[in-house]
Amino acid sequence: MTDTEVAGATLTASGITVEAKGRMILSDVSCAVGPRQILAVTGRSGSGKTTLLAVLAGLLAPMTGSVRFGGAPVVAGDVAHLHRTGVVLQLYGLVGVLTAQENVEVALQARGIGGRTVRSRASHALERVGLTDLSDRLVEQLSGGQRQRVAVARALVVRPGLLLADEPTAELDAANRDRIVVQLRAEADRGAAVVLATHDPEVAARCDAEIHLVDGVVRGHD
Repeated sequence: MTDTEVAGATLTASGITVEAKGRMILSDVSCAVGPRQILAVTGRSGSGKTTLLAVLAGLLAPMTGSVRFGGAPVVAGDVAHLHRTGVVLQLYGLVGVLTAQENVEVALQARGIGGRTVRSRASHALERVGLTDLSDRLVEQLSGGQRQRVAVARALVVRPGLLLADEPTAELDAANRDRIVVQLRAEADRGAAVVLATHDPEVAARCDAEIHLVDGVVRGHD
């Protein structure tokens, strides 16, 4: 599937319910985000933001409800959906013994992209997040904020039709926070649908729409 084919699609989630160990994590959550839009998912820690993004990514199956992207159903473990989705994990999910450059290249290699394209696209993604000078440094030698930006670069490099970012600015100073928000907006402008979980009201205010979770339920702000 080409970059053009995955851009311009709408993501919809309807009636998502998730329970774990007898506790309701999400209850009847619905949301939608179209191409060229950023949806903010806000709420306190433990409100269900990370779980919702996992369901949208196809990493977790809900007990009830459904997710569709571009009109097609999303099911847990759907490799095709994962390949057209860029994900910024809250704990980054990077390989510490690889360099920043190598961590970004892996995302392309996993999608069958090889040759010189891999290095040039990875280098450009790192440039977008301000890490060109640290591209050859091992991830385990980077600060928390730098690792966070590597994780963002890894999501950007695949040119996703859907971009899911879990607290991608949590460890960043104001300048780097703004840089990352600008890059997420650039992905939306390219045609991606973007969902951003955040605690930061300034970041949420720069999104096109917002849903606020309270104990796994969509509510108004506290």
